[in-house]
Amino acid sequence: MNSDSGERAALVLANGLVFEGRAFGAKKCAVGEAVFSTGMTGCIETLTDPSYYGQIITQTFPLVGNYGIISSDYESSKIHAKAYIVRDPCDAPSNFRCQKTLAQFLEENDVPGLCGIDTRALTKVLRESGVMNAMLVSGSGAEAQEAFSALEEPSKKAALLEKIKSYKIEKAVQSVSLDADKVQKPADQVFAESAQYRAVPVRSDGTKVNSQEEAMKAGRGKKVVLWDFGAKANIRRELLKRGLEVQTVSAAASAQEILALNPDGIMLSNGPGDPAENVTIIEELKKILEKKIPLFGICLGHQILALAKGAKTSKLKYGHRGANQPVKRLSTGRVYISSQNHGYAVEAKSLPACAKETFVNTNDQTNEGLEYSDTPAFSVQFHPEAASGPLDTSFLFDEFVDLINGKKPA
Repeated sequence: MNSDSGERAALVLANGLVFEGRAFGAKKCAVGEAVFSTGMTGCIETLTDPSYYGQIITQTFPLVGNYGIISSDYESSKIHAKAYIVRDPCDAPSNFRCQKTLAQFLEENDVPGLCGIDTRALTKVLRESGVMNAMLVSGSGAEAQEAFSALEEPSKKAALLEKIKSYKIEKAVQSVSLDADKVQKPADQVFAESAQYRAVPVRSDGTKVNSQEEAMKAGRGKKVVLWDFGAKANIRRELLKRGLEVQTVSAAASAQEILALNPDGIMLSNGPGDPAENVTIIEELKKILEKKIPLFGICLGHQILALAKGAKTSKLKYGHRGANQPVKRLSTGRVYISSQNHGYAVEAKSLPACAKETFVNTNDQTNEGLEYSDTPAFSVQFHPEAASGPLDTSFLFDEFVDLINGKKPA
């Protein structure tokens, strides 16, 4: 247990439920969208994943921070979540790569944490009631004192709950675009570090490509534009490992600006928020689709591509978040374990004739992948780059290289 976690703190859900525990990290109040992640590891990557922008994350696994914080594992330059909730944070990590504790990392990023609550009970509430807004109350400031006081008086509590309910995640993509660029490394260093930790490219048959020359052979000489809606750093790393030249552009880039770079392929990244709110991006993507350039979309990129082709998206009850989400490839029937972080999904019933489902979630049968017959493009809802998570589906980056080289996805 973290040594500085004795100060009172609480999570106030929009439905009025209160979970009292202890504060760690920054001592302040934060309002956000309460979600849960089922990952057993990967708190570093979770906290630095831009897709968690505006959210209060609860880890279902009880022990978090055991191996500490390691800057080379960041998926962007900072924490994007509003707050972090764990059952038991570790203040004495055991790992030769450890640089600081979880509490120190939260403190440095001015992000409050809550521990010592029954995270299983909280997860059950979010699972049954669905994702809802919440407020993490900690610290000795006026806002915290006022919130704690409101919890004791029904009339004041009603006003506090209205404040919590009124919170809305806005300008999410614009707020996080290009942040991962701040932690990026050159191709040779990326492959060398990947080889050191056996995170080299994995073929579809599960074998690893340990030779840098072999891994990069098919992609050399090809340029990919990474359209950054809140990209995780490992997307670029996976592209670099395959020999591709990667040029990142912001979410605000126009179709004209992207096409002027003469890309051989375009990567549509993950990102936070409601995909349908990205009206300008969708309209610019429609212009790009007319040029028939090979495209690969991940998570938000998958949803935005579907919207540009005429499909619809809707919000899931509690979303898919964690590194243990099962997806089935319909062409083979094989099930892969995937890393996921999303609250919206493409509605399968809304798909245009040119779109074909390629993956489905085996838990709830929601759409997890699409390919298109009228343009060289495919996309997946999950994260084949993982980080954290299993390497089961990283071969999809090889299929993207194949598509760039004129071959259709398997």
